[in-house]
Amino acid sequence: MITRRRLLRSLASFAALSSVACARSSSEAEAPTDAPKPASDASKPEGPQKILVLGGTGFLGPHFVRDAVARGHTLTLFNRGKTNPHLFPELEKLQGDRRAGDLKALEGREFDAVIDTSGYVPDEVSAVIDTLGTIGQYLFISSVSAYRDQHKPGLRVGDPVAPHPEPGNHDVMKFYGPLKAQCEAAAEAGLPGRATVIRPGLIVGPGDPTDRFTYWPVRIARGGEIMAPGQPRDPVQVIDARDLAAFMVECVERRLTNIYNAVGPAPTLTVEAMLKTGIEALGGDGRLTWVPADFLARPEVQPWMEMTVWVPPDSEFGGLGSVDNGTAVADGLKFRPLAEIMVDTLAWWNEQPEERREQPRAGLPPEREVEVLAAWHQDGAALATGS
Repeated sequence: MITRRRLLRSLASFAALSSVACARSSSEAEAPTDAPKPASDASKPEGPQKILVLGGTGFLGPHFVRDAVARGHTLTLFNRGKTNPHLFPELEKLQGDRRAGDLKALEGREFDAVIDTSGYVPDEVSAVIDTLGTIGQYLFISSVSAYRDQHKPGLRVGDPVAPHPEPGNHDVMKFYGPLKAQCEAAAEAGLPGRATVIRPGLIVGPGDPTDRFTYWPVRIARGGEIMAPGQPRDPVQVIDARDLAAFMVECVERRLTNIYNAVGPAPTLTVEAMLKTGIEALGGDGRLTWVPADFLARPEVQPWMEMTVWVPPDSEFGGLGSVDNGTAVADGLKFRPLAEIMVDTLAWWNEQPEERREQPRAGLPPEREVEVLAAWHQDGAALATGS
C-alpha cells in the first residue's frame, strides 16, 4: 500500500528539490479567507529599484532576474557561485553561503527589495535581515506545504500553518512545510509590515529540475496507451515559473505585502483536462486509460513522484490540488495557457543532453507502466464490479 510515510517522503522530496509555525496574524487564523482584498501598495517606491536576489541562477530565479532587468531594475545576486555561474555576467554578483553563515558580502548593504527563493530554515532568513542594512521589502518564496491541514479542499491564506513537531530540528527533507512556515514568521518578525509571502504549489515549465510536470508532456508525446491516475475529475494545480516570476516583479513594483497562494490556473483544473490539453497541444495517438487510486496502491505506484502532479483527493495531502488563489489573482497573478506550458516544456526537454533525458528524475518508467496497465486490464474489471 502507499503508506502515509511513503507519500510524505515523496512530497517532501519534491518540496526540497523545488525552488516550495504560525500564521501572519491571529486574526487571519481565526477568520480564514482568501477573498480579494485591497492591494497593499500605499508605500510603492517610484522608479527603478535596487533588488537583491538570494540565489537567482537556479530554476525560478533566472525567470525573475530576466523580467526585473527588462523592466529597468538594478539587480544584485548573492549565491555560492556554483549553480549556472555563467548566467548574468553583466550583473553584480556577491558570493557567500547562507547555510554556512557566510554573509560577509551582505554586511550593511541597502536594497529596496530582497527576493528570497532559497530560504528553508528560519535562522537563515533572520540572519540575512540582521546582516543587511536598510531593506524596503522582503519577498519570501514559501510553499503550500506550509499549511497544517493539507487534506482540506480550498485552503486559504488565513488557514493555520503547520507547527514544527520538533523545534530546532532543521531537517528540511523531514520538516519542509513547518520550516517554511517558520521562515515566513521570521521574515515578518524581522521586517514587520514589509514581508511578502508567496506560497506556490508545483512550479513547472522549461528548466524544471524535478521533472514532476515534465513527465506528462514527454509521456503524451510518446503516444500509445497512457495510464491516467485516479478519477478524471480529480483536481490538480500547477504554476509556470515564468508566471510566478512575473507576479513576483509585480509584488515588488507595487510593494504588495500580503500572503499569496500562487497556484493555478484560475479555474479548477482536473487531471483529465490537463492530460487532454496535452494530447491536443502535442498531437500523437495518446489514449487515456484511467486507473483508480486504490488499484494503483496495490503495486505501490506513488502519487506525485511516479503519477506526477496528481495526489488522491481523499488522501492526507489531497487538498493541495485545490488551493484557493483569490488574493493572488485579485492582485495581478496571471496564467499562460496550459497548452503553451506543455509545448514549451517538451521543447525544452528535447533540447537537453541525451544523458539527461535518459535519466528522468520523476515519473513512471515505461516498463512499469506497461506492467500496471496489463494488471489493470486483467484484474481491474473484476475489482470494479466487486466480483
